[in-house]
Amino acid sequence: MGGCRERLMQNLATIAAQTRAKELRTSPTDAERRLWSRLRREQLGFKFRRQHPVGPYILDFACLAPRLAIEVDGSQHLNQITYDMRRSEWLASHGFSVLRFWANDVLAETEAVVQRMAQTLSGAPAPTPTLPQRGRDSRQGTRP
Repeated sequence: MGGCRERLMQNLATIAAQTRAKELRTSPTDAERRLWSRLRREQLGFKFRRQHPVGPYILDFACLAPRLAIEVDGSQHLNQITYDMRRSEWLASHGFSVLRFWANDVLAETEAVVQRMAQTLSGAPAPTPTLPQRGRDSRQGTRP
């Protein structure tokens, strides 16, 4: 079921969001880079994606198994509170919980941010194991 859900979420992403997400992955902020170093390779026991498009939005970090969105907000978010609220409501209507952190908190208090995320994830159901893609040999990534 995890694979179906991921395909569904991918199908919800607009072409514009998919294109912009690819661009954003090439130039992360310092805070995003620092947090990604703590989230990649399932260090918290869950798989995260960075700059992941969902519908018209791009999530800084997404954990699809428990449907958790992590947002790292810079100072520009002080001027877009209404937009952020509307965005969070849309994500909630699609089953996502949203955690927001200020970029300077991620940089100055990385451990506290990671601990908050771990606490949130500890209440989440365990992720389903990732299976090899259909038609691919899991050892080589090629068709048998």
